[in-house]
Amino acid sequence: MDTGPVPEQFGVVLLLEKSELDLGRIREVLGERIPAVPRLRQRLTSTPLGCGGPIWVDDPEFDIRAHVHEVACRAPGDEDALLATALSEVMTPLPRTAPLWAATFVTGAPDGRTALVLVLHHVLSDGIGGLAVLANLVDPGPEVVSRHFPRRPPTANSLALDAWEARLAAVGRIARWSRLLRTSMAAGGGLRPPRAADCSLIQRTGPRRQLAVVRADHRRLRAAAHRHGATTNDAVLVAVAGALHRVLLDRGESADHLVITVPVAGRRAASGPDLGNMVTPIIVAVPTTGAVPARLADVAAQVRAAKQRASVPPPIALLGWLFRPLAALGGFHWYMNHQHRFHTLVSHLRGPAEPLAFAGAVVSSAVPVVVAEGGNATAYFGVLSYAGTLTISAMVDPDHFPDLATLTDGLRAELGLLVGAGQE
Repeated sequence: MDTGPVPEQFGVVLLLEKSELDLGRIREVLGERIPAVPRLRQRLTSTPLGCGGPIWVDDPEFDIRAHVHEVACRAPGDEDALLATALSEVMTPLPRTAPLWAATFVTGAPDGRTALVLVLHHVLSDGIGGLAVLANLVDPGPEVVSRHFPRRPPTANSLALDAWEARLAAVGRIARWSRLLRTSMAAGGGLRPPRAADCSLIQRTGPRRQLAVVRADHRRLRAAAHRHGATTNDAVLVAVAGALHRVLLDRGESADHLVITVPVAGRRAASGPDLGNMVTPIIVAVPTTGAVPARLADVAAQVRAAKQRASVPPPIALLGWLFRPLAALGGFHWYMNHQHRFHTLVSHLRGPAEPLAFAGAVVSSAVPVVVAEGGNATAYFGVLSYAGTLTISAMVDPDHFPDLATLTDGLRAELGLLVGAGQE
């Protein structure tokens, strides 16, 4: 999948309160803690023909200095400048010959503070796994179990044996695999889902990205959603659709429903060794007009029904044997550039409810930054709750979505409507 101009990477910006931290201390702390997450010292390597897919092996040349560096926040040093600095770091492709992560210590952040930008490749982890990685890196740090490093990679003979055993075992699971595939495809709208309404939100995207952030009081938004039998995630979907509809109206367009893809985690948590991707996409047709309670009820009912079908591996995992060669031939990028299944994507993670600290510095804010092959979706969203604040990161292609300010103003207005509806 990661062969286009925009890397399949994601990150989080941790804004640190004033402290005496410097690059040396950042490297020291991370160097002490990353052994608790073996994947952070492993690289992905291909195997000989007939020995299965790529595997993770310890990197004997691992050096923390190659993964952690320092940059100064762009001028004028306000939040927009910090977001632009962080986006540049997340957009920088990680070297394939090393463990697929990086950390950037940003000096000169707003109000004289500093920030830490953590970047992971999606092949290393999904969002739930990313939170597990973060939990091992912040204070007080994990209990690190000593193990030999680097371990020798498996031999070609052992890999070939494992591959053949897996193929034979798969034969006996064909019936179950078929059932899982049908369920997984249904969660994503089936083979022939209804066509998303044509509008300017769907058009071929380019290599540039622009980021903006909108924040809301998590407790108040959650209470408003619960008052109408919905969840915070349902409320976010309603707010995003309403804000995008405001953009369309400003462009002289309209749509009664906007279709949103929502990645659903196949697990509630992940440990350091248990990373990788375990998400299944669901499709939700979100109404853009009407009373807020009715829109919330509509979305809540759709999400509940879809989540029941999304508790199985995603189609890409079940069809990996077919997906990999098609993707290598450009099939994935062709599909993303021509799809009419959805208008946008919203990825929502529930972060820590209490403030974190890193090396003694309190983390006052956590901002998700997700970049990926946009295909023809000109805007998408990452959402993270942290210490009572819900942060919505809007990512757009500025060459095809020039009205980011209209979008963020619309998001604030829609979130205000939702909180107000919860007080009626």
